[in-house]
Amino acid sequence: MKKDPKHTNRGLQPEDYYFDEKGFLVFTEKYHLKRGYCCKSGCRHCPYGYKKNNG
Repeated sequence: MKKDPKHTNRGLQPEDYYFDEKGFLVFTEKYHLKRGYCCKSGCRHCPYGYKKNNG
């Protein structure tokens, strides 16, 4: 049986994310560094120093 793409982890490793107390997926600093750029969304663990109220 073929896997539904909505239910795959799309290459994410366990250290790339966690689920917070409300059940939201949260990307870790390690994931952001692997991605290699800031998306300017004000991510919780942004290693690039971007804060949403800066922009």
